[in-house]
Amino acid sequence: MANDYYATLGVRRDASADEVKKAYRRLARELHPDVNPDPETQEKFKEITQAYEVLSDPKKREMYDLGADPFASGGGPGGPGGFGGAGFPFSDIMDAFFGTAASRGPRSRARRGRNATLRVELDLQETAFGTTRELSIDTAVACASCEGTGCAPGTHPDTCETCHGRGEVQQVQRSFLGQVMTARPCPACGGFGSVIRNPCPECSGDGRVRTRRTVKVKIPAGVENGIHIQLAGEGEVGPGGGPPGDLFLEIVERPHPIFEREGDDLHCTVEIPMTAAALGTSVTVETLDGAEQVDIKPGTQSGQVITMYGRGVRHLNESGRGDLNIHVNVETPNRLDEEQEELLRRLAKLRGEERPPGKFAPGQRGMFSRLRDVFNQH
Repeated sequence: MANDYYATLGVRRDASADEVKKAYRRLARELHPDVNPDPETQEKFKEITQAYEVLSDPKKREMYDLGADPFASGGGPGGPGGFGGAGFPFSDIMDAFFGTAASRGPRSRARRGRNATLRVELDLQETAFGTTRELSIDTAVACASCEGTGCAPGTHPDTCETCHGRGEVQQVQRSFLGQVMTARPCPACGGFGSVIRNPCPECSGDGRVRTRRTVKVKIPAGVENGIHIQLAGEGEVGPGGGPPGDLFLEIVERPHPIFEREGDDLHCTVEIPMTAAALGTSVTVETLDGAEQVDIKPGTQSGQVITMYGRGVRHLNESGRGDLNIHVNVETPNRLDEEQEELLRRLAKLRGEERPPGKFAPGQRGMFSRLRDVFNQH
């Protein structure tokens, strides 16, 4: 046999049936007469079709691999009748160009509605402990007049006279290979198989109208800025009475005048005088649970953090809460009267701090020193 069918399709001799089919589809899209009408291309198209017919049939492929004539049973390439016969793989050609050769049938007018997104602004107190909100939404709902059918009351869709309810029309084309039948959506009914001759005056045949409705939503404790809450089936109703989409709530947390949030933990700053930091004191701190007293130990330094455990935000979908971290800022007086200055000088003398040498801790370097080290590493 002069023809090397494996080389014609560009596959190995041990190629699987799926690999053979993919190779044929790729070549068919390139060499089909409707794409390249010149005679040389038509001849190549016949060759790849003949090769595919042999290699896609296990029995013919086995005969071909053994050196026998795969068409010895009669009929030549394509089986009885040649290329126009029943054995010719027209379904694979249609699949290569149109994705499928199967009939789709009429499509439903009912389609799923779109999702909707709504921004919800909440205070820290609401996000920390949860809340319930009534939200007004402008959305599409099912038309009460036609109940989503799109037809005027007392009427119904009529079967399309063009496609007779199939939703598609077929067209037969002749080529040198024989007759090729294609199907496309019916232009008269849009592929629905029926025509609404008397549309509903309220929704103009869409099956839905726009209106404002109120939704009561429970916001769980622990949500934070940017999180999305999905409410299934609370979005827009679909055309033709289709199921509704989903409603997504985008949480926007307003800034708090005292607290900064970091996950489920809260941070705030309390300023105390130098004397209070040295001697110790107690201060009143605002928390999400109300005002509480916090003890400042003697000798507290500026920048020290006092943690109040379990005074932060509730964990989302879990038990427990985050913490409240209080950052202490010690104020140094910048204006002293004569008596105050004298008292501080006497204190400094008693503590031997009139001319302190200063204490330097490792790592307390300037910006230029850190930059120099970075450049020295490269």
